[in-house]
Amino acid sequence: MWGKKSHTPQAVDPEPKNWQTNQPPKPAPASGEGTTKIYKDVMGSAGASTDRATAWLGSSLHVKGEISGHEDLCIDGTVEGLVHLDEQKLTVGATAKLTADVIAGEVIVYGTVKGNVHGKGKIEIKKDGSVNGDLTTAQIIIEDGAYFKGSIAIEKSAALPTEITQDAISKAERIMGKIDTRWPGDKVAGKL
Repeated sequence: MWGKKSHTPQAVDPEPKNWQTNQPPKPAPASGEGTTKIYKDVMGSAGASTDRATAWLGSSLHVKGEISGHEDLCIDGTVEGLVHLDEQKLTVGATAKLTADVIAGEVIVYGTVKGNVHGKGKIEIKKDGSVNGDLTTAQIIIEDGAYFKGSIAIEKSAALPTEITQDAISKAERIMGKIDTRWPGDKVAGKL
């Protein structure tokens, strides 16, 4: 009980151990392994190299104010304010709650958004996603089971021609011969 205790230092094990099994910890999974189906579109295919980095806002984080940047972003936490990513991709994770206006190149919603969303290329609302606000985009995808309340304005994409000009028709006619530009059912006197 009152005996002498040795004060010699113990050797420190340089490799941390798992307390339950006394084994070295397992290495972290490779990129893309173990991720849920929700984030497959964020990570891309396993092993594929991309030149776009994706930033993550975790589920325990709460942001008030403006988020802006030039990289893809996945939000799992809470955001109040504005998210402005220009041409980048925003993924609103299943646990995310956004009370914010959103401007991005592409927006994918698995969680909840209250605010207006402008997706320059595409907006997707997944089956458990919820958007309460106005959408402006070139392409919209709303899965069965998704919740949406608001209006949709379709913007023509800058990459797509908005109309066929007479000059383009003339060039095509010279290359391919005469093109019939009538709608079915149009009555035209004479031959083409």
